[in-house]
Amino acid sequence: MIPWLPDEPVFPALNKALAEPNGLLAAGGDLSSQRLLAAYRRGIFPWYSAGEPILWWSPDPRMVLFPDEVKISRSLTRTLRNANYEVRLDAAFADVVHACANQSRDGQPGTWITGEMQAAYLALHRLGYAHSVETWIDGKLVGGLYGVAIGRAFYGESMFTIVRDASKIALAHLCAYLKQRGFGIIDCQMETRHLASLGARPIPRREFAARLDGLCARDDVPGQWPATAIDGYFRRQP
Repeated sequence: MIPWLPDEPVFPALNKALAEPNGLLAAGGDLSSQRLLAAYRRGIFPWYSAGEPILWWSPDPRMVLFPDEVKISRSLTRTLRNANYEVRLDAAFADVVHACANQSRDGQPGTWITGEMQAAYLALHRLGYAHSVETWIDGKLVGGLYGVAIGRAFYGESMFTIVRDASKIALAHLCAYLKQRGFGIIDCQMETRHLASLGARPIPRREFAARLDGLCARDDVPGQWPATAIDGYFRRQP
């Protein structure tokens, strides 16, 4: 049995998480910004389907991507240098979240990004904690990702793409931007072959939590990211 969370934004110790299903820690509570920020700082995230209670997870091992370890294929390198695209930050956060919720995914008939979840991340965005990285072509949003930044840790939530490589373009620019700002880790949550192909790798939950302790302690003042800070970054490289 997993515990039901109290009204206060507190969570059980991570070592209380189940081994099967991997990382299920608790149920209940709410999606208030206060509770979400407390969860992320400890390496806990919500993931559940419509009609279920809120479920909170902290899997072991944890899939992470270090910004300087992102794998950029030769074909993607050519796209980054030559394609007619723009990359923007926080220009269309709500649209990115909505697109991620409606992205068709193999083996997933529905979405975990329910209306309740979308509202919760919009609230974090208004507080300056949740951010989007967007790929635009000819003035149209064609791909991107969103997540939560606390201190120097970024917690990736979801990606979408309409045209080939659009989400990968956004990820490459996110890694470059985070590296410039001294971020130490991108949380990818669950292990998948797709994430592994991009350079993500699993690390023990204990190590992940220890890294967060240091990175989240560097809690910069939250705020919207500058919209055009990284547009064309790779095209400027030699």
